[in-house]
Amino acid sequence: MIRQPIVSILGHVDHGKTTIQDKIRGTQVAAREAGGITQHIGATEVPLAAIRDICGDLMEGKEFKVPGLLFIDTPGHHAFATLRARGGALADLAVLVVDVNEGPKPQTVESIRILKQYRTPFVIAANKIDMVPGWRKQPGLSFAQAAAHQSEGTLAELDRRLYEIVGKLTEHGVNAERYDRVGDFTTTFAIVPTSGKHGEGIPDLLLVLIGLAQRYLESQLETAEGPAEGTVLEVKEEKGLGLTLDAIVYQGVLARGDQIVVGTTGEPIVTKVRSLLKPKPLDEIRDPQDRFDQAKRVTAAVGVKIVAAGLEEAVAGAPIRGVAGDLAAVKARVAEESAVHVETQDHGVLIKADAIGSLEGLAFECRDQEVPVGAARLGPVSRRDVIDAATTGDPLERVILAFNVRTLEDANEELQKREGEVDILANDVIFRLLDDYAKWKEATKERMAVASRLELKYPAKLLLLPDHTFRASKPAIVGVRVLAGRIRQGEGLLKDDGRAVGRIESIHSGEQSLKEATAGSEVAVAISGATAGRQIHEGDVLYVDIPESHVAALRKLELTSDEVEALDRVCEIKRKGDQFWGM
Repeated sequence: MIRQPIVSILGHVDHGKTTIQDKIRGTQVAAREAGGITQHIGATEVPLAAIRDICGDLMEGKEFKVPGLLFIDTPGHHAFATLRARGGALADLAVLVVDVNEGPKPQTVESIRILKQYRTPFVIAANKIDMVPGWRKQPGLSFAQAAAHQSEGTLAELDRRLYEIVGKLTEHGVNAERYDRVGDFTTTFAIVPTSGKHGEGIPDLLLVLIGLAQRYLESQLETAEGPAEGTVLEVKEEKGLGLTLDAIVYQGVLARGDQIVVGTTGEPIVTKVRSLLKPKPLDEIRDPQDRFDQAKRVTAAVGVKIVAAGLEEAVAGAPIRGVAGDLAAVKARVAEESAVHVETQDHGVLIKADAIGSLEGLAFECRDQEVPVGAARLGPVSRRDVIDAATTGDPLERVILAFNVRTLEDANEELQKREGEVDILANDVIFRLLDDYAKWKEATKERMAVASRLELKYPAKLLLLPDHTFRASKPAIVGVRVLAGRIRQGEGLLKDDGRAVGRIESIHSGEQSLKEATAGSEVAVAISGATAGRQIHEGDVLYVDIPESHVAALRKLELTSDEVEALDRVCEIKRKGDQFWGM
């Protein structure tokens, strides 16, 4: 028996992956997703009859054994790479969506690399042709029919953009051509111009996919009776049913009452199928518009909701295996395939996610942006996570990046106890979560710099102004101009000859008391331990007396040239008595 091929949709963010599927299904999944961006893996069965309806005259006279197409919509290339079937890619075919106006982008290139790695045949959908200047929309028509309504100039511009894409793809080892100009589909990848928004080219895309599946994949699409093999797409709480599994069964048969083994982060679950719920054709298992149908048994390949007991520890991306024979052997295989493959370092941020694929995907994006990962865990943020993150050595890594998971109450309590020591950044869009981290890191650096400056005796140079002696002693009050750096209450002062001349007791500007004064300020300073006309005189240049232990830290700060000069002069003065002072 020939099963329907599994078709994965890949491509750069916002190039229209889900929009194309919405047009095929007649749904609006893209509009309801966080930020308009797919975050989890969905599945939609498109039967042959529906494909015939969409394709119309294009399929006239053609016979197909393939019963339809099962689309899986992924959050990106990393999710495709982690959604595996027996160590290989889950998908039999793929659609690589490229915005015809933007061309291949970084995620496009990464998708190509992964598709080639798994040797997955694919078709390129050159999407958003409706955005080509002058394009007259022709909803639902084939590309050839829509092209007949366009001006020569518009078609020439479309061709130019397509050949730019062809050139870029060639740079990455992909020989491609517009689908109606391909002579040999085994050596040339087909490019189908499409508009996910209005539907132009969608009939052509479906026809190319089902044609390729029938012609080149028939032998690998054969499925036999036997224990089911599948992959968990999502673990969901359903009203009246409890926890359920959205899953793809890609081999064998799954029936009500079957014993199954499901992957977790630890010991695999062994349970029995209580109920099987199948979305209606053209409905999306992740975000259905209609009620599911009850099924006694399902045959690969199919998207199905599994109702069973004891699914609390199940995780998305984990394998599902039907049991026929040695239960221990099945459990061992599932445990091996469920392991999270994230490369961690001996330091770094702590990342949390709700699924194996999204955790590995978040780790991939962290690595791509050179964010070190010290620990990667599934599930909600816990007290243990907060404690572990708070005790990380580097303050710039005392943070938890939480993708699509909640924070437990005990974690919130621990967070309050450790206010200012650790932060949790949560988002349901991976790239936004990493943007949040970049902003958090910059803000933390700034706070650290401010704190460091406040704790250090800062280099400063000040001039005692002529005719501005307000009191001679106890304390001496004089007018000064700050020539460089910053002066604060409590700092000792040093003359150019190395003599200490008292300590700043207070700083005033008119009637206002100041904690500090910076370069360019003219203020009145009360100096304890000095007498004007004896230790200090109008016209003297004084320096803040800096402890030797502060010099190395000050050298690491971004000092102005005047501040560096003041620091260097203090070091020169001190080295008259100790030649190695501050070195």
